[in-house]
Amino acid sequence: MLNLEKPCIIPPYLKKGDTIGICCPAGYITTEDIQPALLKINEWGFTVKVGSSIGKKDFTFGGTDEERAADFQQMMEDKTVKAILCARGGYGAVRIVDKLDFKKLKNNPKWIIGFSDVTVFHSHINANHRIATIHSKMCNSFPSDWSKAEPVQIETIESIRKCLVGEKTKQLFTPNEKNKTGLAIGELVGGNLKTIESLAGSRSDIDTKDKILFVEDTGEYLYSIDRMFWNLKRTGKLSNLKGLIIGGFKVKPDDPGEEFGRTLEDIVLEKVGEYKYPRLFRLPGGASEK
Repeated sequence: MLNLEKPCIIPPYLKKGDTIGICCPAGYITTEDIQPALLKINEWGFTVKVGSSIGKKDFTFGGTDEERAADFQQMMEDKTVKAILCARGGYGAVRIVDKLDFKKLKNNPKWIIGFSDVTVFHSHINANHRIATIHSKMCNSFPSDWSKAEPVQIETIESIRKCLVGEKTKQLFTPNEKNKTGLAIGELVGGNLKTIESLAGSRSDIDTKDKILFVEDTGEYLYSIDRMFWNLKRTGKLSNLKGLIIGGFKVKPDDPGEEFGRTLEDIVLEKVGEYKYPRLFRLPGGASEK
């Protein structure tokens, strides 16, 4: 059967002087907290447009649903903004995704940047509009003192710049005996595992057929991760991949007397052991990093 899925649209890469917009589609963040990101973006040679949702607070959210949606919509429609960097994750993107008109983004493609809860946008845009996005750190991950930042933190933040300008990158990682070697060429989809699970069956659900699936998560019990991987398997998302990448997972310790008795690798291999595609464990990428 022919794969009739439309090719993914690659937004224009940025040039020096281009503008990056920053907004809060999910959790709130203060103007002070985004300053390290602003300084670094300026150092990269870009200008910044700070959205109206920065500094707003509606309990855990960066403003009301209407305020966050309006800010994100305005950023998408502003032709001077070449990329939108989400300030932080948390929770809230799913509350506004259906309020947004992504047709404006298709008419004026630009990079949407973030991870964690921003996986809602990555999945929705990929499934419905076929525009490439960037899974990466957000403003709350930029250190205030770079001299004290760990190398992996510096490298992952620098990778944002490289992606935005179209610079090729090379990813180094620690070998894992449970890896399965092979050549995998395909479109990369995925993101936060819990968020992917929550989108199953919705119009934001991703199609993984003939693609490389990347997943990461943090703060989940092993039994919860097991349940999420069963969801991937039972919804067919693991059966026709070109490859599987298991990113950073910060696992919540089992409660005493409630030990799950399986490792992350055990959980994954139980679901994908029958498949021949390459798999890679513990690739740096996700909220578990510094």
